[in-house]
Amino acid sequence: MMTLYSGITCPFSQRCRIVLFEKGMDFEIKDVDIFNKPEDLAVMNPYNQVPVLVERDLVLHESNIINEYIDERFPHPQLMPADPVQRARGRLFLYRLERELFTHVQVLENAASTKKEQERAREALTEGLTLIAPVFTKQKFVLGEEFSMIDVSLAPLLWRLDHYGIKLGKSAAPLLKYAERLFQRDAFIEALTPAEKAMRR
Repeated sequence: MMTLYSGITCPFSQRCRIVLFEKGMDFEIKDVDIFNKPEDLAVMNPYNQVPVLVERDLVLHESNIINEYIDERFPHPQLMPADPVQRARGRLFLYRLERELFTHVQVLENAASTKKEQERAREALTEGLTLIAPVFTKQKFVLGEEFSMIDVSLAPLLWRLDHYGIKLGKSAAPLLKYAERLFQRDAFIEALTPAEKAMRR
């Protein structure tokens, strides 16, 4: 059985929880208080961060790597495109999200960040999200009509917009409608921790 060490408010852990619930398989989630981490976390992950996935003698960290492993190990429903060209494009999109959006999420998640750093991160996220909003005027999800790993990747950030103090303008309306579609998925709802539910009232 797979065990996921998951931060109860960690957006990267939330991605992995969503994928596990989408797959509808047997797994165990061990909640980790990121302000009081268990000692064995640093043994499993040299960066001493969540999420960490353990399956027998396999130990993985980094949410995108964990999620691709789960997707390949349990191929139904498939969350990365089956076609190699589309899959490569999907991976590139995930890489861009990490570089262009989630580096700023890490600033907002880091208690040591200064107010100035946090303000810059909010501005960058507002700009980045507004830029991708028009995609959703024509299609249901990032890659078209099918829910994919890229949607999984974005969902935790969209859930935390108010929590992070990010206000999007009218031009981002298609993105906010897309976010509501993600939030209505059964797996998304099941994957929420009580602490994450409290982020949106």
